[in-house]
Amino acid sequence: MSFLNLESKRFLAFGVANRKSVAYQVVSMLLSEGAIVDLVVQNDLIAERVRLLFPDLSIFSCDVSEESSVDVLLCGLREHLANSGVSGVSACYSGLVHSLAFADYSDGVKPFYETPKSAFLQAIDISCFSLILLSGKLRELLLPDASVVTISISTTRMASENYGYMAPVKAALDSSLAFLAKSFSDFSEIRFNAVAPGLLKTSASAGIPGYADSYLYAEQVIPRKRALLTEEVGSTVLFLLSPRSSGINAQKIIIDAGMEINYFDKNIIKKVNKND
Repeated sequence: MSFLNLESKRFLAFGVANRKSVAYQVVSMLLSEGAIVDLVVQNDLIAERVRLLFPDLSIFSCDVSEESSVDVLLCGLREHLANSGVSGVSACYSGLVHSLAFADYSDGVKPFYETPKSAFLQAIDISCFSLILLSGKLRELLLPDASVVTISISTTRMASENYGYMAPVKAALDSSLAFLAKSFSDFSEIRFNAVAPGLLKTSASAGIPGYADSYLYAEQVIPRKRALLTEEVGSTVLFLLSPRSSGINAQKIIIDAGMEINYFDKNIIKKVNKND
């Protein structure tokens, strides 16, 4: 038995998009530990792409912005589990990975006070409320001691202009952990936690205006002078999914390779002063 004790346990992962995504890394690591993983993506088109990455896994489509789509997913998962030989009890998932976020930056970067209402509410719906909706709808499929892990960000207090309204959205996601954990404690020991990485090189981040410059800056601020890796984030997610983290609940674990302690790095200060 491995240290994490994930072998033969079944997990449900939302948000695999490509090889650069956090969810892809998590699923790959789960499989290497001998776990069983079912995938959920936004639509059939994405499902076809993801099937090239994981041809042996079951892949379901679900638009989390539509409650009816989540209901269809629940029915599909019930049938899938029954056909997989799960008998006597429907609850069988040891964990759920929520790696879903969306923000519409098509109009470019705007001052925060000009945030469009429709864009903000859409981001809240997909990036935050989806965790609440999925947890409630799929609770019957989760084991009494299951672990739910979402992907947040390292800080929601750093007012980065290019990230804009997504920081308040992620703050709402972080806050929801405590309320989900408390409400689920009435009938289970299901845990809710977040992994909160610093800047990563992902396909999703590439769509954020100015992100590349921020990423290069982060490389200089991180004490080791080397950017955060998706694998490092995935390793922490695996730990939180495992029984080894059973004492951790309603928490946000920051993974930034020490960036938050080093904003006044002497070498960066010298460069700024020299330019002045």
